[in-house]
Amino acid sequence: MTCSCGNSFKTRSTAGRDLHIDLCSECHPFYTGKQRAVSAAGQVEKFRKRYANAGK
Repeated sequence: MTCSCGNSFKTRSTAGRDLHIDLCSECHPFYTGKQRAVSAAGQVEKFRKRYANAGK
């Protein structure tokens, strides 16, 4: 298996095939601890601005 970050590893379940994956434990934010914090208040305000005149 080869990840888009360049990390590669072998598994027995994919013997004979080369699989390309987008995320692995080396680059996934959950495993690396580099998660991006999203402000829920900012998302709600963005939604309200977008649909402010929709109900009128």
